[in-house]
Amino acid sequence: MKLSDRLQKAGAPAPAQARPAVAATAGTNAGTSALAGFKASVHQSLVSRLGARLYDATISPEQLNAYVAQEISDLMASTGAPLSVSERHSLTAEILDDVMGLGPIEKFLADPTVSEIMVNSLSYIYVERSGVLEQTSSAFSSDEHLRRVIERIVGKVGRRIDESSPMVDARLTDGSRVNAIIPPLSVDGPVLTIRKFSADPLTVDDLVQFGTLTPETAALLRAVVEVGLNIMVSGGTGTGKTTMLNVLSGFIPSNERIVTIEDAVELQLQQDHVVRLESRPANIEGRGEITTRDLVRNALRMRPDRIIVGEVRGPEALDMLQAMNTGHEGSISTVHCNSPRDALARLETMVLMAGLELPSKAIREQVSSAIDLVVHIQRFPDGARRVTHLTEVGRLEGDIITTSDIYKLTNDQGAVASNGTLRATGIRPMFADKLREAGLVSNTAGRGF
Repeated sequence: MKLSDRLQKAGAPAPAQARPAVAATAGTNAGTSALAGFKASVHQSLVSRLGARLYDATISPEQLNAYVAQEISDLMASTGAPLSVSERHSLTAEILDDVMGLGPIEKFLADPTVSEIMVNSLSYIYVERSGVLEQTSSAFSSDEHLRRVIERIVGKVGRRIDESSPMVDARLTDGSRVNAIIPPLSVDGPVLTIRKFSADPLTVDDLVQFGTLTPETAALLRAVVEVGLNIMVSGGTGTGKTTMLNVLSGFIPSNERIVTIEDAVELQLQQDHVVRLESRPANIEGRGEITTRDLVRNALRMRPDRIIVGEVRGPEALDMLQAMNTGHEGSISTVHCNSPRDALARLETMVLMAGLELPSKAIREQVSSAIDLVVHIQRFPDGARRVTHLTEVGRLEGDIITTSDIYKLTNDQGAVASNGTLRATGIRPMFADKLREAGLVSNTAGRGF
């Protein structure tokens, strides 16, 4: 007989204020309700017995494990539910995940095949594997349970989430990116999204193996980073822009001073000469906010050789472009967009967000002189993430910024497709002479260089 069935037969208490899980892959039944009730009772007993000490960092995992085991034994004695040794261990692990970890999503964080976790509500948890989304049978016991997990995450990095500040970006201890939003903004309860942080950062060889890049384009990107071109990595959500940014950053010579600026620290640079800066939201009184723009301006006083902005999404675009145009060559950033041309248009729009009444032509002159290369990435329906364009940004001609595709992902019909090949277009880039002067042409294997 299953554990949940035995608990039901033994009359285990039902969970208080818990909505039944209705995930499509696992229907509710009386047995699972009894199991949830047993776990909730153990948790409640622990809270009553230990109070605030339950979340005290001075309590070791071994001590907490002993407390949980004792509470399970006491409840077993009162309900008469027989549990084997393996079942005790399993139940103890689940309760510890609820108390100390992240509850039902803890196992997905430990699963190396999962790259993203999406909690749409307490009963609908999705994960991404190999670029494909799938619904799981896991569920939180209640909105309060999910809310506690969110508060535990954001509290560890000095951030908060409540009705006055119902949205937050944070990170886990391993660097995984976290976004949470709660009512009244989210109608169906708290929502949690976690972009997992790889324990072993992907390398350029990994991207070549996955088909994201070709060996030829990988060599070209290494050369343009070493020579100090300014690069924008563009693409939609979840296309791998941060991964590409991390790989490109790895090509920066180790003797150069790098300053990274992010909303939530994600980059995993391997160099030693790195300064990492992270923005800060306002406190409960509405004071103390430090924006990405503030950090970009401050970074200019830190004698950086390279400035890396995790993502440009607002008025900091103006400060970044000015930095690129005033001697800080070799800077790299990312931007959300649908094509290389859209990347330039978005930069122009974000500069206008700075509140300065600059004419469009002046802004486009800044963009055209600052950005040298756009690396555009796309995620296809089959889950593949491929670089579709390496686009050089040219001069301003009239009111139009000229661009040239140096490499483009096309199939035999000339369309951009996941089964296409990243081919050289035959256009000789304007930065070819710069590569030649640096002695890097032979490393690019470029056509016509």
